[in-house]
Amino acid sequence: MAFERGDITVADVRFGGQTKLREKMLFLDEKALTDFLLSRDDRIANCLVSIARPGDSIRILCVKDVLQPSCKIRDDGPGVGRRHNLDNVAVVTCGKIVGFQEGIIDMSGPGALYTPFSGTLNVVLDVNVIPGLTPHQHEDTIRNAGHAAADFLGEAGRSVAPDTLQSYAALEETAASPDLPRVVYVYMLLSQGLLHDTYVFGRNAREGMPRTIDPVMLLDGAITSGNCVSACDKNSSWHHQHNPLLRELYLRHGRDLNFTGVVLTNEPVRLAAKEESAEKTIALIQGMNADGVILSKEGFGNPDADQMLLTRGLEKAGIKLVAISDEFAGPDGASQSLADTAEEADAVVSVGNANERILLPPMERLLGPVSDLRRLAGAWPHSLHEDGSLEVELQAIIGATNELGMQTLSCREV
Repeated sequence: MAFERGDITVADVRFGGQTKLREKMLFLDEKALTDFLLSRDDRIANCLVSIARPGDSIRILCVKDVLQPSCKIRDDGPGVGRRHNLDNVAVVTCGKIVGFQEGIIDMSGPGALYTPFSGTLNVVLDVNVIPGLTPHQHEDTIRNAGHAAADFLGEAGRSVAPDTLQSYAALEETAASPDLPRVVYVYMLLSQGLLHDTYVFGRNAREGMPRTIDPVMLLDGAITSGNCVSACDKNSSWHHQHNPLLRELYLRHGRDLNFTGVVLTNEPVRLAAKEESAEKTIALIQGMNADGVILSKEGFGNPDADQMLLTRGLEKAGIKLVAISDEFAGPDGASQSLADTAEEADAVVSVGNANERILLPPMERLLGPVSDLRRLAGAWPHSLHEDGSLEVELQAIIGATNELGMQTLSCREV
C-alpha cells in the first residue's frame, strides 16, 4: 500500500475566530489553542502564542523545536494512508532555557539567511512551566506541547484538498535495476540522554538501535526531536519531517542508483557503546549487500567519533561511504574541524563552520526569554550590545549548519 503526502499551500496565518483554512489563509483561535494545551498538561503554567512572518523584525529566542502542522487523513498504520501538511507553516516552541544549547531564529536581516525558518509562517509558543520541574520534565512538557499544537493546527487541513499530492511506495514494492549500485542511507540519531535525545515512533532512540526501517515510514513522521543540542546542527522535528536526503534518494531510485534502505543508528556516550553500535550497524549494511552508504549525523564533538567508527569500518569492508558533517574550526577556520578523524574519511561533505561569527542587528520584537540569551551555546557574556544588536557564532542559529543538508550555506572556488 502506498503512502500519500499532500501539501496544502498557506499564504498567511492570522488570529481570529475559529481555527480553519479559508482561501489559503489559516485563521487561528489563539484562546482555543492555549486552552487546549493547558487542558492536556497541568505542568504548563502559561503559554503565549505569537505569529512571526518572513520579513518581520522579530527574533525568536531559546527555540526548542520546530514542527510542521499535519493530520493523518487515512491512518492505516505508519507509512500507509494519507497525510496532509500545512505547507509553509511551522510551530516553533521556545521558553526558558532547559540546557544551554537552544538557539535563535531571526525573521529578517542577515541572520535570516542562515535558517530555513525565517521563510516559514511561524506560530510561536512561548511556554512557561510550573516551578519544581526537573530539566527532563521541563523538556518533556514543551516537547509534548509542540506536538499537540501541530496536531491542533493540522486539523484545519483535514477536509481541504491538497495543492500537491505525492505518492511513495515501500521500497520492497519498487523495482530495482541490477545494473545500478545499491545505496543505503545510514541515519544517525542523537541519543545520549542529558537532554540530547531523539524519538522513533515515540520511543527513545537509545533503545532498539541500530535497526532497519522503510523510508516511507520516515516520510510519515516516525522521527521526532527531543534534544537541546547546539542550534546550528540540531535536527528539529521539521528537519526529520522534510529530510532532503530521503527525498533525493527516492527521486534517484532506479535512475542512477538503487535506494536499498535506511539503517537507523544511535550516538551513544561511552566508547564501548559506540563501538558495539558501529559493529552492529556495519553488519546490517553488509547484510543488505550495499555498494555505497550515505551517512548523516546530528551534533558535534562526541558524535564525531560515531561517524568515524562507521566510516572506518565500512570502508575497510569495501563499502564506499560519503559522510556529511559540519565543522567547529574556530572563528578564523584555522582550528581542527572535527573531534575525531579517520584516514578512510576521504569523502566528507562539509555544511559549514559553526564557529564563524556574525553580528545580528537589533529587532523590534523579541519572542522568548531575553534574560537567557547570553547563555546560549555560541553566545558569550558580552554578546548582547547596548543597542540591542547581538554578536554570536553560527552555532546559535537554528539550522545554520544542518547535517542533513537542509541549510543555505554553500562554497565557491577562489
